[in-house]
Amino acid sequence: MKMLKDSFVEKDARQRAIAILDEGTFRELLGPFDGFESPHLQNQGIVPQSDDGVVLGRGEIDGESAIVISLEGKFQGGGIGEVSGAKIAGALELALQDNQKGIATRPVLLFDTGGVRLQEANYGLLSIAEIGAAIVALRNYIPVVGVIPGKIGSFGGMSITAGLFSSLIITREGRIGLNGPEVIEQEAGIEEFDSRNRQLIWNTIGGVQRLATGGVDHLVEDDRETIRNQVREVYQSGLNQQPRSTQVELFQSLLMSIDPSQHLTPIELRDIFEKVKEGHEELVKYVGHESTKERSSRGLKWFEALTDPSEEVHSRVPSVKCADGMLEDERARFIAVVPNPNSRFPRARNGEVGLEEGWTIAESVRNAIKEDEGGDKRAIVAIVDVPSQAYGYNEELVGIHLACSAAADAYATARLAGHPVITLIVGNAISGAFLAHGLQANRILALKDPNVHVHVMSKQSAARITRRTVEELEVATKQTPAMAYDIDSFKKLGALHELIEGINADAPDVEDCIIIKEKLRAAIIDTRGSQTDLGNRLRSREAREEGRITSILVRKQLAEQWS
Repeated sequence: MKMLKDSFVEKDARQRAIAILDEGTFRELLGPFDGFESPHLQNQGIVPQSDDGVVLGRGEIDGESAIVISLEGKFQGGGIGEVSGAKIAGALELALQDNQKGIATRPVLLFDTGGVRLQEANYGLLSIAEIGAAIVALRNYIPVVGVIPGKIGSFGGMSITAGLFSSLIITREGRIGLNGPEVIEQEAGIEEFDSRNRQLIWNTIGGVQRLATGGVDHLVEDDRETIRNQVREVYQSGLNQQPRSTQVELFQSLLMSIDPSQHLTPIELRDIFEKVKEGHEELVKYVGHESTKERSSRGLKWFEALTDPSEEVHSRVPSVKCADGMLEDERARFIAVVPNPNSRFPRARNGEVGLEEGWTIAESVRNAIKEDEGGDKRAIVAIVDVPSQAYGYNEELVGIHLACSAAADAYATARLAGHPVITLIVGNAISGAFLAHGLQANRILALKDPNVHVHVMSKQSAARITRRTVEELEVATKQTPAMAYDIDSFKKLGALHELIEGINADAPDVEDCIIIKEKLRAAIIDTRGSQTDLGNRLRSREAREEGRITSILVRKQLAEQWS
């Protein structure tokens, strides 16, 4: 008689963590009785939870040291705020330290998350960048395994994180995508994506489709023992798999083989992906058009102001500008995302980070890493003015989250390889676009200007998701700086290396450019010889005295409980 399966999806976060670890080895870190709950929810009328929706299970997998990080989708949709984000990032950072010391510690993350918790918006953005940084570093020592078991899945910035994993396991009930269906409908209209169409959603971002098009590695049944065994198999295989976010050539070939003017079906995408993997020469290559200068942007103005046209490096798409130049004695590669009204992908024509943009950023950064291997490492300067990632059906189907992962991965890899990575925010730095292009930098500089914004989502979409009016949302931002859009509020969180005043952000003159070049060079020099992780953001005065106090305390107590 066949035994009934033991559903993994139906378990809560704690039960899932226990199920992955060897029997009897589970020990919870920073559990409910340690008193770490979000300090930012109660004043917004939300009851906090004593573990903030993240369970950290220390134990063993096949007798080897392990840490299982399990997200609870029933609390705030598994959203990432300051405490939950610090628990995840802190645990991965400690696992990295173990592996660097020769103690093989296996990291497993069980996804059940809608992404950034909007009530703590910019805390979530910073945390997800720190989580991603730890994953990219950890992959050099040991596989980093993710499991996406249920329909809450992995969305928002956490889908970008998922794209960085060594190996991803998903069930048929699992989903992964950058933009939730409601957000796409809000931003692009119901004609682009009908959020009420369940079959459309699963055919676009469900487990079966993601496996068929390279977005995950293993599709498994919703069964505790099956999932547990698959995790073990990954570790038994060792470091023999190339992370998908580093497979730039493969996914660029896929994009070139797609006609985005058509409404691509899931089956068509699967067929094209199979042919690309097999290297079929009969594939049609779709070529885009050169951009005109009809639509300028701050990002384009500053790219042109800081670089010489003769030093521009050919980019695969006109919306990604790349140039090499000098900042006195420092070599630097400048990269900016700019509007392209002729983009092949219509949802990415106004400076958004879309499918082509993400993979092209990755190519531009990785080319610099390859060229400088064994020699002096040039600086990489990300000029940031990105209104958001692209919202669209084709984007989700093909995997815009993975394109953003590729860009973030490349910047993090450059930073770890010794390239000073410097971000200059001159306009908008919004959502997954900022996670892809800017948040993996050693140092972040920003212009002090009322039109320089940092956030996770447009106000209209944020209001819809949190079930508030835009007016109510703006009131809440005054109580919680992490929810605010202005650069002064972001500075309070401690992540900015410098906020630069007195610069004409819209029309920089010669003197403005001299000042900014001096600031960039100083940031590069400050970076050389310093640590290559993102820890400086937690050591800044603003972070220690106000902005990240809880993040620091979480990490401190977690380290005390680790061994």
